[in-house]
Amino acid sequence: MTTVTYRTADVDGLKIFYREAGAAGAPKLLLLHGFPSAGHMFRDLIPLLADRFHIVAPDLPGFGNSDMPGRSHSFDRVADVIDRFTEIVGFNRYAVYVFDYGAPTGFRLAVKHPDRITAIISQNGNAYEEGLSEGWNPIRAYWQDSSEANREALRGFLTPETTIWQYTHGVPDPRAVSPDGYSLDNFYLTRPGMTEFQLDLFGDYKSNVALYPTFQAYFRTRKPPLLAVWGRNDPFFLPPGAEAFKRDIPDAVVRFLDTGHFALETHAAEIAAAIRDFLPR
Repeated sequence: MTTVTYRTADVDGLKIFYREAGAAGAPKLLLLHGFPSAGHMFRDLIPLLADRFHIVAPDLPGFGNSDMPGRSHSFDRVADVIDRFTEIVGFNRYAVYVFDYGAPTGFRLAVKHPDRITAIISQNGNAYEEGLSEGWNPIRAYWQDSSEANREALRGFLTPETTIWQYTHGVPDPRAVSPDGYSLDNFYLTRPGMTEFQLDLFGDYKSNVALYPTFQAYFRTRKPPLLAVWGRNDPFFLPPGAEAFKRDIPDAVVRFLDTGHFALETHAAEIAAAIRDFLPR
């Protein structure tokens, strides 16, 4: 039986909550979640991998049970905190699983510390413009014109109905999606200050797109082992974004699953099997 422990790290005065499992001496695997979720999105995956890996899954700053950063609500700030977090928990060399917001976070760490990254698993974690769907258009409008009207237009992304839609869109049978994940996410979205924090991150997502050439240069020069395992029906991150990894890393492994954005909700066993096959290589 897998034992998962629930801990909190003090990262320069910021409390970062995280889940941990597996033997301390095993190969290390860092799991980075996306919007609007938290480390609980890995609740089905962790038990399937903990016999082989030392796993840590933090709640990103401002998400889940972690403190909200008080200074700047930006992806640079999120990445800086997680960078320090990895050092505090002793993750000096690790594979990283990135999803959604976890991708620009993890890719920043890889660019900054390329020798620390042993491999990358990208589950709907994008680094190419062709991976961005038209679903980003309202957010793009806010990047280009940060007017109050454009900011207000994004509040619809934070409603309970939209969270449920993100979980169920593209899933052949929505009954396969447990309500636990989206219900907990919707609870977290009611935290004080959360709406403005999330709107700030929507606006700052343009910084991730601006870094795509930097991320791609890292892929080309360092060629980290990379597995892209992708819900092909994702309304935000399209399959061409997964296929593009092979342009910079010809040996990248790309696999598509018949599901949506939150692929772990329906395909945790398949994703775990792909990781177990991929990482020992």
